[in-house]
Amino acid sequence: MEPTPSVLIVDDDADVLEAAQLALWNHAVRIDAASSLDVAEDYLRQIAYDCVLLDMNFAAGRRSGAEGIDALERIGTIDPMVSVVVMTAYGAVTLAVTSLKAGAHDFLLKPWKNDNLIAAVTTAATRTRTMRAPTTLDALERSALIETLQRHKGNLTQAARSLGLSRPALYRRMAKHGL
Repeated sequence: MEPTPSVLIVDDDADVLEAAQLALWNHAVRIDAASSLDVAEDYLRQIAYDCVLLDMNFAAGRRSGAEGIDALERIGTIDPMVSVVVMTAYGAVTLAVTSLKAGAHDFLLKPWKNDNLIAAVTTAATRTRTMRAPTTLDALERSALIETLQRHKGNLTQAARSLGLSRPALYRRMAKHGL
């Protein structure tokens, strides 16, 4: 049996937040809801979620998905290993492709079918856990680099010092792991 995930839902619509929470209630160990990206970032800095369920538009009348693409980048900066499932009521193939290229794990249309939502979140959570589970020396090194960089908020000098590396050695290891 798959362990239940921890999920962060980010949407400016209170009804969508409630509907997603109700749909996932029996399928997640923890569900937090954020009505803005700023609140979501605060949660992400405190908790390592298995999945983020992210709305693509944060203002009434917006349909471009630009806020969602920006949010994907910001989420990836805070937690590069968390899988993000994006959702929108204004679905277009180009928006789906753009969001997937920007790092989304999956794309859902609102209104969703609960079974599809649960499946997307479960699959994304499994991917996150797999990414976070260091199984090789390279994976351990990559994980240590990411954790140290996050702890020092991207300050390379402090991160290198903390790891006992020179800055050039840190740069080489970051390049090796695509960081």
